[in-house]
Amino acid sequence: MSVDSHLRATAVRSAARIRAIVGPAAAVLAGCLPANGTLAQIQHYPTRPVRLIVPYPAGGGVDTVARVLGVKLSEILGQQVVVDNRPGANGIIGSDITAKAAPDGYTMLIQSVAHAINATLYRKLPFDTIKDFAAVTQVNAQPNLVVVYPSLPVASVRELIAMAKSKPGQLTLASPGNGSSAHLSGELLKIMAGIDILHVPYRGGVPALNDLMGGRVSLTFSSVSLSMPLVASGRLRALAITSLARSAVVPDLPTVAETIPGYESSTWYGMFLPGGTPGKIVAGLNREILKALQAAEVRDRLTLNGAEIVGDTPEKFTAKIKTEIAKWGEVVKASGARVD
Repeated sequence: MSVDSHLRATAVRSAARIRAIVGPAAAVLAGCLPANGTLAQIQHYPTRPVRLIVPYPAGGGVDTVARVLGVKLSEILGQQVVVDNRPGANGIIGSDITAKAAPDGYTMLIQSVAHAINATLYRKLPFDTIKDFAAVTQVNAQPNLVVVYPSLPVASVRELIAMAKSKPGQLTLASPGNGSSAHLSGELLKIMAGIDILHVPYRGGVPALNDLMGGRVSLTFSSVSLSMPLVASGRLRALAITSLARSAVVPDLPTVAETIPGYESSTWYGMFLPGGTPGKIVAGLNREILKALQAAEVRDRLTLNGAEIVGDTPEKFTAKIKTEIAKWGEVVKASGARVD
C-alpha cells in the first residue's frame, strides 16, 4: 500500500470512529435536575468565602466568565466567591491544585474544553481527569468561525474542501498552538472531509490572525468575538460556524455540519469541584449556579459574543466530558498532536 493510500485509509477509520462517538452523544446526555436539595438545606455551608480557581491568566475568556459568575454566586450564596488565577501548562496547574484540594466545597474550578483535550494531548497528567473531579455543570458552549484570507477564492466550506483536495498540503491552517481548540477543530475538519491541510502553530490567537490578514496563511478557526469585527471590516471572510445549529448572532452564516454532517466543535466552559466532594454539596452548587446562569445580567454578558448558556446536571456534564475525551482523543491520535 502506498503512503497516500495508507493516510487515506487511516483518515477514513478515524472519521468513522469520531462519528460513532459523537452520533449517540445526545442520547447519552439525557437526564434531569438533581434531587438532593439546595445549599440552604445543607447545614453550615458555606460559612466562609469560596475560592474559584481559574487555570488561565486574568483577562481571558475563562477568567471573564468566572468573574461574571462569581459576582452573582457571591450574592446567591451569601459568601464571597474569590477568583484565584493559577495559569500554566494549558490549564493543568490550576486543575491539579483543585484535584488536590480538600473536597469540602470551598474550592471550585472553572475549566474549558482543554480539560478533555489534555487527557490525551499529554502523555501523563498529575491527576485523573474523571476520578479526581466532581463535575458540577457545563456553563456554556462557544463555537468558532472558519475564517479565510479574503483573496482565497472560496466562499463556502464545500469550495474550501474542493480546493484542498485539488491542492493537497498547499493550504495552511493557522492556530494559537499545538493542541489548541483551533488546531483540533481544523484537524477534525481534515479527518471528516478527507483533506490534507498544513498546520502552522503560533504563540497565541492574535499572531495567527495577523498573519492570516496578511495572506501568509490560508485559514483559521477563531472565536466570534475575535473574528467578527475583522469579518465586518473586510479583513477576513467567514465561511461557516462550528456549532451544530446556526447562531442567532450570525444567523445567515451556515454551519460546517451543513456540508459535513455531524461536524461540531465548540469551546465550552464548565464548573468542577474536587473528587470526593459530598453529593449534597455538588447538587446544591449545581442548583445555585443554574440560578446564576438564569439571571438577566449574567445571560446578557455570557451570550454577548455568540455563546450559548447550557446549565445542565452533574450527570449530564460528566457524560459530556467522557464523550469529549473520546472524540478529541481520536483527533489527537490521528493528527499526532503532542505538546510534551
